[in-house]
Amino acid sequence: MLYPARQVNNAIVIIPTYKERDNIRAIIDTVFGLPKDFHILVVDDNSPDGTPEIVEQMQKHYNDEKEMKLHLVKRNGKLGLGTAYITGFKYAIEKGYDFILEMDADFSHDPKDLISLYLSCAERGSDVAIGSRYATGVNVVNWPIGRVLLSYFASSYVRLVTSMPIRDTTAGFVCYRKKVLETIPLDQVKFVGYAFQIEMKFLAWKFGFILNEVPIIFTERTRGESKMSAGIFKEAFFGVLQMTIQSWFKKYIPLGQSS
Repeated sequence: MLYPARQVNNAIVIIPTYKERDNIRAIIDTVFGLPKDFHILVVDDNSPDGTPEIVEQMQKHYNDEKEMKLHLVKRNGKLGLGTAYITGFKYAIEKGYDFILEMDADFSHDPKDLISLYLSCAERGSDVAIGSRYATGVNVVNWPIGRVLLSYFASSYVRLVTSMPIRDTTAGFVCYRKKVLETIPLDQVKFVGYAFQIEMKFLAWKFGFILNEVPIIFTERTRGESKMSAGIFKEAFFGVLQMTIQSWFKKYIPLGQSS
């Protein structure tokens, strides 16, 4: 057996959404079709295209009196990827999930890889398992060469500045043990765009948690709208320098330890 017997409140997958009506039904059905029993939390930023209404319809099918498998948090506006995940992390911790995963709604992350990320934490000693595009070369499909180079060298830049031993520092396909998210001061996480992913890995690393990269193949979305922008890269480029310098003057004390 590749995974423990089914456990209620064991693992939840957080999927942030904004205008994902073309993908949301299929991604939910696919995750629930996996051999590992994941729950799902959709955090929607007031999508005007009916995304949350689709999730609400699906809740009637997947939820019953014995078990609530499909969760939905509706926010009042487009507040950013980072704050969506922070909302999801707090929700998952409150509900008692031991393993908290994050992924995109657009199938750029293969749902089957959720099992590999989960097993890395549940059975192989990882505190943070990262679905990595660059752990074994460059594993990206349907990206123009310019974007591949930008992403690859952005991660190399982050690794150089921070000394963090991670090849895919901007990856958004991750599994956390609950204790990691309980230790990181979530309300103090500053970044809201894709730099959020860098900051979360950096903080986990500084607190002494074990980070491992799990090789994946990343496939660019074929439906829906990309949320990438120049501002996202600007935040990451300058923010990493500021984050690293500020870290020189901080103490990172793991949960349960005193100074």
